[in-house]
Amino acid sequence: MIEVSRERFEELVSDALDGIPPRFTKAMSNVAVFVEDAAPEPNLLGLYVGIPLTARTTSYAGILPDRIMIYRSTICRICWSESEVVEQVRKTVVHEVAHHFGIDDDRLDELGY
Repeated sequence: MIEVSRERFEELVSDALDGIPPRFTKAMSNVAVFVEDAAPEPNLLGLYVGIPLTARTTSYAGILPDRIMIYRSTICRICWSESEVVEQVRKTVVHEVAHHFGIDDDRLDELGY
């Protein structure tokens, strides 16, 4: 286990988002990313809550933003170094953003996320 300050962790999440190719970030719509200290489930690294882009119809309007939560305590608990945290944050952010694009867990497992 390693302790990473909330401020540093937020930087890592921001860096991970910056690492997503622009063609994808430009396509993201009505979604917000948050760092949460504690997860609602013990082993949850991140969570996407919302309506994936692939499920939105022409009646999609006036909806609160989708939310992506990245859980600091869970990620820090499974990592032994800051470099491991960096990699796990990147992987978790990509995983949750992929859900925003409608990619399911089975496909993400195939892709290594």
